[in-house]
Amino acid sequence: MRQWFDSDYFPGGPAAARAKPDRFEWQRALPFVFLHFGCLLVIAVGWSWSAIAVAAALYLVRMFAVTAFYHRYFAHRAFRTSRVVQFIFAVLGNTAIQRGALWWASVHRHHHKHSDTEEDAHSPGLRGFWWAHMGWMTTSKNFPTDYRSVNDLAKFPELVFLNRFDLIVPALFGAALFGFGALLDALWPQLGTSGAQIFVWGFFVSTVVLLHGTLFVNSLAHVVGRRRFQTSDDSRNSFLLATITLGEGWHNNHHRYMGAARQGFYWWEIDVSFYVLKALSWTGLIWDLKPVPASIYAEAAAAKMEPAE
Repeated sequence: MRQWFDSDYFPGGPAAARAKPDRFEWQRALPFVFLHFGCLLVIAVGWSWSAIAVAAALYLVRMFAVTAFYHRYFAHRAFRTSRVVQFIFAVLGNTAIQRGALWWASVHRHHHKHSDTEEDAHSPGLRGFWWAHMGWMTTSKNFPTDYRSVNDLAKFPELVFLNRFDLIVPALFGAALFGFGALLDALWPQLGTSGAQIFVWGFFVSTVVLLHGTLFVNSLAHVVGRRRFQTSDDSRNSFLLATITLGEGWHNNHHRYMGAARQGFYWWEIDVSFYVLKALSWTGLIWDLKPVPASIYAEAAAAKMEPAE
């Protein structure tokens, strides 16, 4: 039970957890079961346009936090920002209930290092769609945070705290949603919503859709789509996945050059996360967005697949 509250607690140490068999464990699946069954509460609370708007807005905002900051900033350091802003987006990303930023970044860095090999935690080519989609998160082997791989981030105690106690933010987030819904009901009863309704739609429904949207990058982006670059893995570019994930679907681009702040390398490759990052750079909140090198565009042009930029 202690590990439900302290993600860095392991009775035999992290090494013992990593040494366990790489298999499905029900106790690890319980949080996902809880989230999915929570969506059924819409039967009890009903719906309103206000609840749907909140769920949609939270999907977009938190998807950006995951794609732009958990992924492009924490995992790849594709731009720079202040300690305050990185903390704010670490908190915001934590509301997506995909654990702490340091765990997320460590797993993703490991994925790039061992993509589509036996060491890859979520390769659909090796263990199938469902394991790549969610199964890999239900095994103790993948639960510990490899702080050695994120020592550039682990020097910030506030990020370590969020990573270690990664249920605090979701709990406060859920309480805030209930309070927000109750406030709407009290001030504008004509909206037809309530604390319970906003909580169910904003916490359960929005989070589950967001979770599967991001996990499709693991399970589908190495199976469905087009390969512009001949990388050593099976990564592919998909317009549909890019639309769902605000730009993460240009996965083959990303695997060819992971350090860029943009994943849609060309103007016609829609990358909403990059557009928002560019706008934030104009405010001074972030800076030094790393571009795609000219050599990468030349490589694509040499393959007679795209014009050079």
